[in-house]
Amino acid sequence: MPNLTGKTALVTGASRGMGRAIAQRLAADGARVAVHYATSVDAAKETVSAIERSGGSAFPIQAEFGVPGDVDALVTGLGGQPLDILVNNAACGNLDTLFAGSIDRLTPRQFDEVFAINVKTPFFLVQAVLPLLRDGGRVINISSPSTRIAMSTQIAYAMSKGAVEVMTRTLANTLGARGITVNAVVPGATDTNVNDALHAPETRAAITSITALGRIGRPADIADAVAFLASDDARWITANVLDATGGMFLGPLG
Repeated sequence: MPNLTGKTALVTGASRGMGRAIAQRLAADGARVAVHYATSVDAAKETVSAIERSGGSAFPIQAEFGVPGDVDALVTGLGGQPLDILVNNAACGNLDTLFAGSIDRLTPRQFDEVFAINVKTPFFLVQAVLPLLRDGGRVINISSPSTRIAMSTQIAYAMSKGAVEVMTRTLANTLGARGITVNAVVPGATDTNVNDALHAPETRAAITSITALGRIGRPADIADAVAFLASDDARWITANVLDATGGMFLGPLG
């Protein structure tokens, strides 16, 4: 297991789902974790409590993304303490936008919301924490398979994640002189308590049928990939987009 003892990590959108799993895994590896949440204070407290019950260290930070002052609020919550790991996990949760955002239906409001939360906030968050981020640190962005799979109902979401991958490569080049690595992780369909659509048997069967490893992803699958990139084992890996989809939609199976 990687050793992150003495390091501090910030995980955005860490109150539930994949973000919670990532926060718990980094804490289990020894990091002190800042658990960011937007509005779900009880869920954030549950994440912190779960980490502490397991012997880890964590604290909550509240900031609603996509509104003025979001980055300032989050950085203020850090209290100026040095940072070693930043995981940009929070993303737009507007399901109307994610799954009904085709070119003929997407509204300017929905488009702006997706880009504000998925692109603008992570970019300016990196900018804001650079003075706090130690040399040799890690920035890990969460992307999406929608950047390589043309899904017409997710056009704005896919475009925003494409921007995240461009940001990943560019920042890797920019921050490499400080020994800071920047990578992205691409989760596939992942079974979380916020992904109710995956609970339908027909949906699970359909996704499993186009996934090489033959199952729906679990939050721990993604958390483990992030933990690897956060560790010293990944010190020579930067500007990469790590596919953690289980081989989703690679082509006909068999």
